[in-house]
Amino acid sequence: MHIQFHGQSCFEIHHEGTRLIIDPFLKGNPKAKSKPEDIKTDYILLTHGHGDHVGDTVEIAKRNGATVIAPFELANWIGWQGVDVHPMHIGGAHSFDFGRVKLTPAFHGSGFIDEENKEIIYLGMPAGILLMLGEKTIYHAGDTALFSDMKLIGMKSGVDLAFLPIGDNFTMGPEDALLAAEWVGANTVIPMHYNTFPLIEQDGEDFVRRLKEKGIDGVALEVGNRIEF
Repeated sequence: MHIQFHGQSCFEIHHEGTRLIIDPFLKGNPKAKSKPEDIKTDYILLTHGHGDHVGDTVEIAKRNGATVIAPFELANWIGWQGVDVHPMHIGGAHSFDFGRVKLTPAFHGSGFIDEENKEIIYLGMPAGILLMLGEKTIYHAGDTALFSDMKLIGMKSGVDLAFLPIGDNFTMGPEDALLAAEWVGANTVIPMHYNTFPLIEQDGEDFVRRLKEKGIDGVALEVGNRIEF
């Protein structure tokens, strides 16, 4: 399994011939090194409807003939734009040809900001993603605050790898993310949703150092870098 970080909350995962990408925010991402046209994928998974997560979903999906997996309201909105979708909702799971997906709670918002018309289009509840690929379980927490049911996610799911936001202001900051890492019980944690913009600047390497003090492996991936997992 190969995992590549594209910045913010976007991860590309290749597993046994299937290509997945989560929250593909590239074109408007000042840190991204890849362009939407560089992405080849079979499935796109979305956590919620903010622009820095939906990003280039429609363009990438149309170019690749990819299916978008997303919370119900967001999936319908994406589907209206001529894209194949698979709607889900929090607590629900579904088996696909590549593995199994379950949506978890995330404490955040979800909506498309139409600045021209000064409108906000509600796109349902935000979610985290449990992604079961072969013998491995990956938890992408989405944009979220710390919440105590992360203990249940860890207890029930046996998380091998967790992507946790650390940027603060809009999501958990490093202190809460350290506690989240303990509650989730992942073997390895990769920080995300930080350093994309000045408001969410954090020290990823310091976060990883503090994880290791707690006996948790961590990797602060540079944008564009990949790991084999």
